[in-house]
This record gives sequence, C-alpha cells and structure tokens, in this order.
Amino acid sequence: MSLPEQRSTVEVGIEEKEGGVSGKGTWKHAAFHVATTIATPAAYAPLPFALASLGWPLGVSSLVSATLATWYSSILIASLWKWNGEKHLTYRHLAHSIFGFWGYWSIALFQQIASLGNNIAIQIAAGSSLKAVYKHYHADGKLSLQHFIVFFGIFELLLSQLPDIHSLRWVNALCTFSTIGFAGTTIGVTIYNGKKIDRTLVSYSLQGSSASKSFKAFNALGTIAFSFGDAMLPEIQNTVKEPAKKNMYKSISAAYTVIVLSYWQLAFCGYWAFGSQVQPYILASLSIPEWTVVMANLFAAIQICGCFQIYCRPTYAYFEGRIESSKSTSNFPLKNQLTRLFLTSIYMILVTLIAAAMPFFGDFVSICGAIGFTPLDFVFPALAYLKAGNISKNSKLGLLMKPLNILLATWFSVVAILGCIGAVRSIVEDIKNYKFFHDM
Repeated sequence: MSLPEQRSTVEVGIEEKEGGVSGKGTWKHAAFHVATTIATPAAYAPLPFALASLGWPLGVSSLVSATLATWYSSILIASLWKWNGEKHLTYRHLAHSIFGFWGYWSIALFQQIASLGNNIAIQIAAGSSLKAVYKHYHADGKLSLQHFIVFFGIFELLLSQLPDIHSLRWVNALCTFSTIGFAGTTIGVTIYNGKKIDRTLVSYSLQGSSASKSFKAFNALGTIAFSFGDAMLPEIQNTVKEPAKKNMYKSISAAYTVIVLSYWQLAFCGYWAFGSQVQPYILASLSIPEWTVVMANLFAAIQICGCFQIYCRPTYAYFEGRIESSKSTSNFPLKNQLTRLFLTSIYMILVTLIAAAMPFFGDFVSICGAIGFTPLDFVFPALAYLKAGNISKNSKLGLLMKPLNILLATWFSVVAILGCIGAVRSIVEDIKNYKFFHDM
C-alpha cells in the first residue's frame, strides 16, 4: 500500500517525532520560530549583492514582490493545516494529503535539499563571522575559516541533542532579538561606511559582458528566493495551541514585520553604500568603526545557531523515526540518546565537511534558493491551495485568488530554473578559481 493511504505505525511514529510537542506554544513562540527560520543574517546579508546583480528597478521590484508572495504563500500553508479535518504535522504529510504519493516524496526531496543547502550556507556564514571577530582581536592569528566552521559544527552538535522544535523556543527568542540587533547594527554601520566613501567613485552599473550580466541576474533571483525560505511551517504550526490557524496567521504577520524592517533597509542601504562593489556577505564590505562590525558579526553567529537547528530537524526526525520503528520500542533512554548522538554526528560531519571544503557562501545561497526554497515556498503553496479546493468559486476573492495562484506557481517555476542555471555556473567558476578548503 502506498505511503500513507493507511497510516502505519511507522509513519505515525515519524510524525510524532517530527511534530514534537504539540499545541503548547503561543503565537509569540511561533513568531520566534518563523522569524528565526526566515530572517537569518545569512539570508539577508547577501541581498545588497543580489540588488547589485539586478540594478535598482529590477532589484527593488524583485525584493518587494518576493516579500508579498511569500507572506501570501505562508498564509495559504497555515490555512491548509487541517484542510480535510486532519492535522498535518509535517510538510510531507500535508503534501501527501493533497497530491498523494508523488506529493509526499517531492516535498521530502525539496525539503531535504533546502535544509541541507541552507545549513551549509549558514555554517559558512557563521564561520566567517566568528573568524572576523577573531581577526579583530588577533590580527596575526593563524586560525583559518575552516577552524571556525568546525567549532560552529561542534556547538551545533551539542544543541542537536535537544529533543524537538518546541524545546528551542527560548533559543529562538534570543535568536530573534539577535536578528533585530544584527539588522540595526549592520544598517547603521553600512550607512556610516557609505558616507565615508567618496560617492563619486560608487557605481551602480551592472558589471561584465551581456552573458555574465544575465547569469548574475539569474543567480540573484535564487539568492532572493533563499532569503525568504521557510520549509518548516506545518512543523512550526504543530507547536501552536488552538486556535492554531488564527495564532499562526498572527505569528507569520509578526515575523514578516521583522523581515520588512530588516530586509528592505539592509538591502537598499547596502547597495546604496557600495554599489556594484558590494560583497556577497555584506559584513565583508564593512570596515569602520571596528567595534560595531565585531558586534554585528556576533549577532549574526548567535542568530545562525537557532536557524541551523530548525532546518536540521526534519532530517533528524525522519531517520530517528525509521530506525526506531524498525525495532521494538526501546525502554532505555540512554540507548535512545546514543542513537540520537550517532545520527546527529553523521549529519554534522557531512555538513561541516562540505562547508569547509567549498566555502562559496553566495553560490550555496543561490542554488539552495532555486531548487529548494522556491518549490517549497512559492510554487507548492499556490498549487496546493488550488488542488485542495479551498477557493470559493462564487466570491470576488475566489475569482482573484485562482489566477493569482496560477501566476505565482508559473512565474516562480521559471525563477527556480533560471536561479539554478545561474548558481551552477557560479559554482563551476569558483571551483576553477579556488582550491578545496580555501581560506576565504
């Protein structure tokens, strides 16, 4: 029988693992989770560089439209949580309930790509921030970027022993405040640096040949898609107490308030300050005053700790559920903890090795956004809502939503293809120019 027309004990066990503690969190807790998964410094730090690859008109319009599209898509996903009278504790099971077998496995694939790619990218960002702090105090220090990527990986391995998403609520509260701190500090320092630069030397023209400009633009679309990535909404909604839909609407809107106040200002200020010469990771463009740059890097590293944890949970839960369901239920807590330590160690070794070997932050951001987050956060919600039949055919709103959903699904499918092309080309170019384990 195909998965999961009749829910087996295996699948229920996996759902319980993935769902975590159900129905205890407030809308504020959910807002912390949503803000932590989306508004990470690793997501919006490359936005000025994306604008520099698109130019002012196309860059601004792409950023604003992506914000509105993902807010709308998130509301759609929250609305589908119990669309057929049953709770859907994970993204995969929501997809199965609407699209069947292929929906389940398609979302499973995209979610794993998004989660793995996101964590590789943000581990590079965390390592870069920690290295910048280290260099401030030890200018002649011999520790490389790879050392700090490993240090961050060890710390995340310790956090990975917490049982579920709900147990991270206070970690993510701290991360949300760090997001605000990072945004405020970085925006202020960016404006300060911009004013110190000779403005006549700042150019906003697109750089390179026509082909190069096109590939950079494709790459930028993937970067913007990455910056709004959230592959965990049903899992987060499962932690919220009733009325879950209403509370989730509030949490999504609160999180997007933080996003608008941080994303747009940093993207616009960063591009204004440095023009076409802005770096893929905005903090690399900042130099003075040094103590504020250090503070921004610390905020970034703290926030990334929570974001990393949110995105590794689907992988942990899936394999834990499979292993435990293949045996008799263990009554030995120590055995369960050792199993968890073994699984999380394998995951952390894999992610850390890739991040250390190919520390091309901007490339991983783009390819992850194109083939991971774009299908999950732009295409699937629109198609799922249409398929579920939740749109009223007799209302003006229903008449508007149907063509809007079709337009979103079509356009962002094109964006995914273009972003993937641009990202793959950038990775190929970087591999030609840098050796593995290069100290960026």
